[in-house]
Amino acid sequence: MIHPTSDVQTTNIGKNTNVWQFCVILPNAKIGNNCNICSHCFIENDVIVGNNVTVKCGVQLWDGVIIEDNVFIGPNVTFCNDKYPRSKCYPDEFMKTIVKKGASIGANATILPGRIIGEGAMIGAGSIVTKDVEPNSVYINKLNK
Repeated sequence: MIHPTSDVQTTNIGKNTNVWQFCVILPNAKIGNNCNICSHCFIENDVIVGNNVTVKCGVQLWDGVIIEDNVFIGPNVTFCNDKYPRSKCYPDEFMKTIVKKGASIGANATILPGRIIGEGAMIGAGSIVTKDVEPNSVYINKLNK
């Protein structure tokens, strides 16, 4: 199901994937089967979303983001793809950020560019991910404790 208020430009969307209200998905994005892309999401061209992924409201997946299977991305999670962003200055290639299978990212977390979130890892709500996260670990900032 693709909600009629969404602007879905890609044909690379798997079976049983739902795209809810007011989403924009650019032409070269790839989205797997059985995903749930909630309202007000933006997905750029150089993005891969695996199978059984939930992307909650207010998430933007920028060029270079790879989401593997069975990942949960909470509301308003922020991904970054450029370490030194400047208006109208673009890198030759954006940094790759990879969220491995089965990982979960809590609401309002910020993922800095080029990070790898390990398989099965849990990112606490509001965390700022500044380094790679080990598989099956819990990552929270000290302020979240």
